[in-house]
Amino acid sequence: MLSEKLSLPFFDADDFHPMENIEKMRQGQPLNDSDRISWLRAISTRIVDWDEKGGGVLACSALKEYYRQVLVPISSESVQWIVLHGTKEMIKKRISGRKDHFFGKDLIDSQFEIFQIPNYGWHFNIEDSSERIVTRILEKLDYK
Repeated sequence: MLSEKLSLPFFDADDFHPMENIEKMRQGQPLNDSDRISWLRAISTRIVDWDEKGGGVLACSALKEYYRQVLVPISSESVQWIVLHGTKEMIKKRISGRKDHFFGKDLIDSQFEIFQIPNYGWHFNIEDSSERIVTRILEKLDYK
């Protein structure tokens, strides 16, 4: 929805996982830091490309500060961090509603265990509607 409003392409970080990561998650095994590093570096390279082409909207579970630093290794004026948060129960419910996705709700606990909430960026509770969250983001971006 945000990418449509901004007329920017949307990218889902899950689409960039190597097959080994996908298979591991399909089997209900959480990824560790070494599983994620090549995935994060690949996305980081793409962020530079997207920026050069005018931008994009990326959905990514950059759970740790280290992951966010790998994604954007230098300070970038063009990257705006948007942090969506909610209860474990709500997120499990939403994950359960996805069809044919390799990430199951049983992996949510492991993500909550390692999540380091950044003290920067814009934070939104997913109990708000998607429309309300996007409207608030557009207001913060001063988008007309």
